[in-house]
Parts: sequence; structure tokens; C-alpha cells
Amino acid sequence: QVQLVESGGGLVQAGGSLRLSCAASGRTFSSYIMGWFRQAPEKEREFVAGISWSGTRTRYADTVKGRFTISRDNAKNTVYLQMNSLKPEDTAVYSCAGARVLGPAVLTTAPDYDYWGQGTQVTVSS
Repeated sequence: QVQLVESGGGLVQAGGSLRLSCAASGRTFSSYIMGWFRQAPEKEREFVAGISWSGTRTRYADTVKGRFTISRDNAKNTVYLQMNSLKPEDTAVYSCAGARVLGPAVLTTAPDYDYWGQGTQVTVSS
């Protein structure tokens, strides 16, 4: 069992930056594929970024590519999402997710993930 707790959300002006963190409990974090998803009001949850267990492979949604960076520190049981050049349309609740899947994959669909955090609000003002 893994528990995920996000932090780092808040209110920022357009063009600004935020770094989200997701701290995981459990000794097997390093074997989990991790991802970030977001959900805006009245919209479906969407994939933002994913990272393999080793951190060597990453994938991004086209809407955030070049602006967001996902990374992980397995020694600290933490995955990060650095968000730069934020836009009002990035406003959403951001959640991290973990998947117990072996191999060097990066997963991009929510049903593939086993564990979810409670989410952290990111609001970008224009």
C-alpha cells in the first residue's frame, strides 16, 4: 500500500512558476511508475506528465510540453512537477498517481494507475 500526498499548489500570475511535490509512503516507491494528472472544473481529468521508475523516461501532454518538467528522487520517495510559464488554462486540481507496473514504461491513462493523492489546487490568474 502506498499513500501519496501532494503539496506546492497555490495562486500564481500568468507567466509564473510553481513546483508541485508528491511524497510517497512505503519502501517500494522506487519501483512505481508515477504520473501527474489534472482536472479543471467541469472538465474531465487529463494526463499531464509521467515518469518511469528509474526516471530515465518521461512523457508529457502536448499542452504542457516545453513548460512542465517531471522528475523524481527515489531516495526521498518524492516526485516533482516543475511548472513554468503558467497560463490561466493550467488552472486545475493536480493529483499525483502511482502504478505497480514492472518495466521501463511511462503510463498516460488514469485507469493504469493504482494509487492516487488527494490533489492540490493550482490557480493561475491572468
